[in-house]
This record gives sequence, structure tokens and C-alpha cells, in this order.
Amino acid sequence: MANPTAKITIIGAGTMGAGIAQVAAQAGFETLVYDVKQEFIETGLGRVKSFLKGSRERGKLSAEQEQEILNRFRPSTDLADAQGSALVIEAAPEKLDLKRDIFKQLDALCAPETLLATNTSSFNITAIASGTAYQDRVLGLHFFNPPPLMALVEVIQGDHTSAATIEKATQLVKALGKTPAQAKDTPGFIVNRVARPFYNEALRILGDGDATVETIDRIMKAAGNFRMGPFELMDLIGNDINFAATESLYRSFFEDPRFRPSPIQQRMVGGGNLGRKTGRGFYSYDKK
Repeated sequence: MANPTAKITIIGAGTMGAGIAQVAAQAGFETLVYDVKQEFIETGLGRVKSFLKGSRERGKLSAEQEQEILNRFRPSTDLADAQGSALVIEAAPEKLDLKRDIFKQLDALCAPETLLATNTSSFNITAIASGTAYQDRVLGLHFFNPPPLMALVEVIQGDHTSAATIEKATQLVKALGKTPAQAKDTPGFIVNRVARPFYNEALRILGDGDATVETIDRIMKAAGNFRMGPFELMDLIGNDINFAATESLYRSFFEDPRFRPSPIQQRMVGGGNLGRKTGRGFYSYDKK
């Protein structure tokens, strides 16, 4: 059980941030949700409320449990409110300078015993921690989308992250009801590096005209026993997020052809066809 007096702060109320915040609140933690605008927080918590409502309607939560979870959220547009947290998880957009700036501010605000974690899917943990005075408490906690449903969390040790930080973070991940997997600070960590061929080869087959989106997804589910095909999964993750991760991995491995991004996905992102969150990606979605 979570310590009812412990606080976890989530930086960023987007798809991943709101999902991680839901995980923390459901596990019993007081959960501060920070973003730069109140409207962003309201949108993120709106998604959480819809998810919880659906769970209640399916009989997985009682109305009392639903309200208890919602009561644990603390919205804020003041980063100083992160003080007093046992753990801060940054889930801001994938921009290295932005993340470095956030961690520099958090490092000055939070007590040395507060763990500072990034949910980055592609950036180097050591680089993100470089502007902090206490680099030993900075690590990666890479959740997967959607966080409430995905069990795995990669616990990533940067060059200066202490063993004590990794052990404490591993126990916190377990307290969140998740399965921790320790990883080194290498490009893509474990899962994103392994996943690139799944996405990239599907995009190459599509680009070569050898099969349609629907056919590739259907075959991968039927023959490979995947729950989702590569294009369904890219739409769920967000084509912008998936494309950025591929670009980062490609650069990190000095333009190794194995990780070369696809022009098809680049056009999708440029056209705003990001997947489920925009109502259109490789598939169209009802945005009612």
C-alpha cells in the first residue's frame, strides 16, 4: 500500500502525464498535476475522469472508489508546489532544452532526497541531468501508453544516478502497481530500441506498395499474436511521439540505416494526422 502522506508530482498533463497521474492516484498517493496552463490540466484530468467513469460503468470501480481517486489530485500551475514530493516525474514534450530547464528548476526547489525522474522515451538521462547539482537522484522512469493499462516501467540509471536512487525508485514503481525493469542509459533503452523494426519495417512495406495498412495490421495480429498491429499502435501512441523517438534513435546511433525514419510518418506528422488524439492517423476515429 502507498504511504497516504506521500506525494508524487507529475510535470505535464498531456496524454502520458495524465495517465501517470492516474496511476499514482489509484495507488493511493496524493498526486500533484502541474502544467503551464490550467486549461491543459483540465483537459488531462478530463481524460482521467472519462477513464474512471468507464471503469465504474463496467463494474471495476465503485462510485466511492472513483471519488477517492479524484480527491487525491492537486492541480497546479506553480512549479514550486512540487516541494515536499517523494518523487517528481517529468512528462513534458520531447524537447531536450525544455527538460533540462525543468530539472534545473526542480533541483533547486526540491529537497535532496526527492527523486527526480523523466519519462523520456528517447533522450539520454545523463544529458537531462547535466544541469542539476544532485545528479545522483535523477533517473528515467519510462512508462508506456496508456499508463493505467501497461504494466511495464523501465527504470533507467544515468551515469551519475546512485544505486540507492534506483533501488528506491524500483520500490516506488512496485508501490504504483507496476512491474519495474532496470535498464542502462542507452539510446531507446530496451523497449523503444527493440520496437523500431516493428514500426519501421511496416512503414517500408507500406511505402513499397506491397500491402495496405489494414492488411499489415491484420497479419501481424493473426500470425504474430500481437494485440495491435503496428499502424494501430502508432495511432495510439501518437505519430508525432513515435516519429520523434525514431528520429532521436537514428541520430543517437549516428544515422544507422536500421533506425532511419520514414517519409510516410513525416508527412503524417506534418499534416497533423497524429492518430487517435487528433481523430485521424493511419485510421479515422470518431471524435464525438
